[in-house]
Amino acid sequence: MSLSIRSFARALAVVAALVAPATMLAPSAANAQVSIGISVNLAPPALPVYVQPPLPAVGYLWVPGYWAWDADGGDYYWVPGYWSQPPQVGVLWTPGYWGWSDGAYLFHGGYWGPTVGFYGGISYGFGYNGAGFFGGRWAGGAYQYNRTVNNVTNVTNINTTNVYNQQVTNNNTTNTSFNGGAGGTTAKATPAQAAAANQPHIAPTAAQTQHQQAAQALPGAHFKNNGGKPEVAAVTKPGEFKGPGVVPAKAPGSAEPKAAEPAAKPAAEPAAKPAVEKPTLAKPTPTTEKPAQAKPAPAKPAAAKPTPAAEKPTPAKPAQAKPAPAKPAPAPKPAPAPKPAPAPRPAPAPHPAAQPHPAPRPAPHPACNDPKKCH
Repeated sequence: MSLSIRSFARALAVVAALVAPATMLAPSAANAQVSIGISVNLAPPALPVYVQPPLPAVGYLWVPGYWAWDADGGDYYWVPGYWSQPPQVGVLWTPGYWGWSDGAYLFHGGYWGPTVGFYGGISYGFGYNGAGFFGGRWAGGAYQYNRTVNNVTNVTNINTTNVYNQQVTNNNTTNTSFNGGAGGTTAKATPAQAAAANQPHIAPTAAQTQHQQAAQALPGAHFKNNGGKPEVAAVTKPGEFKGPGVVPAKAPGSAEPKAAEPAAKPAAEPAAKPAVEKPTLAKPTPTTEKPAQAKPAPAKPAAAKPTPAAEKPTPAKPAQAKPAPAKPAPAPKPAPAPKPAPAPRPAPAPHPAAQPHPAPRPAPHPACNDPKKCH
């Protein structure tokens, strides 16, 4: 009987050893994927602009700041970003985010896990560019920092084995703090991020929970008091809201990122109107060319018509009558309209017609030169 009891005890110890790691990574009620009871009809403000405080020591991981909801005050308040010690080696932080669903904004809580999952495509900065995490990595049980996105220059005990350089592209520059809905990000979970959501998770540490609760008690953290620019935007360690490690916000996020786009579109429309005016400036050039071509045409017939009028006075008049109807044809044109003025010039044609009167007078003179005919 004693052997059976001992065997049973050993079996329980083995089961406990197998269950313990799974229990550590199992999601807790406080860290449900969607925080139960937090449903807001008001869109969260944009993320403020701030710099990252220096790394306090090797082994801390960055947790970005975010907007939380105060149900009692009916207002959003800012939870400052901070450096946090992970609950165990090998885990990374997936930030929480607000998501639009069924006419309301729901908060998806953050968690620790072996890989970073989906966080709404929110660009929290410092390695969280909305598409993944590029701020650091675990290697051989030690955490390495990406110096291009982390403030690790002032750490005295950091060495080349703890840092590396990797450029990070930020595809979202609007500071939007929620996913979906009007003005929110449109990112969807990738297959790898969806798989990360099904991995074992660890709830936020006690220090992280206390940090959020203490931030709610800060009057300057509430949006109605800071207008989106909190006086404590980030701290070195959780709960330390005073001292040299406090970083204020440099600027508030844009009030509504999507509302600024329509204002830019009308500015582009007037720019297209001058392009339409250019063809109108080109139109006067053909009008000036037309009168230039019309002037030489009537000038030529005017010079040719007087010559036949001098040879035959009688036919000259009907010849002049024919050009007269031809000239009214160009009259409807704007430039040839003044041309009928040269028409009266053929009127001097009667002067050559008067020349026959002196013509008979010289006729008797040759007749008188013959004395026989004179008598």
